[in-house]
Amino acid sequence: MGKTDTSRAKTRYQLDRQIGFILRRVTQRHLSIFGSLIAELTPTQFAALAKLHEVGPLSQNALGRLIAMDAATIKGVVDRLVVRGLLKTARDPDDRRRTIIALSDTGREVFLAVESKAADISAETLAPLDPAERVVLLGLLERLV
Repeated sequence: MGKTDTSRAKTRYQLDRQIGFILRRVTQRHLSIFGSLIAELTPTQFAALAKLHEVGPLSQNALGRLIAMDAATIKGVVDRLVVRGLLKTARDPDDRRRTIIALSDTGREVFLAVESKAADISAETLAPLDPAERVVLLGLLERLV
């Protein structure tokens, strides 16, 4: 192997060292943990319930923006949660074109029943890191958003 072959091998693209690949693997691990602890909701459904519990009724578009979902995705999530009786919808009295989304009583009960499991999911995802590393990692990731 010549000198140029060695230097090329050192600078070659290595998938295992790329941020997107690493984040996807971490996401797969996190989703596996989520599914094992909260089987009754998808992560996107949980996010919708959690945000509505946190801030109260919102327009569908505002909810989508707050949980980083495009209009088509949030519509599907909301529609499925309404069918399950976890959300209720109403027309905005100030703008009849806007739909307001809120937790139903059942939705609130379901959220409260899984809320502590959600914290456990985050803790288990971050378990390989010590507390200081967790803070640093989350801070760095927030800067990338």
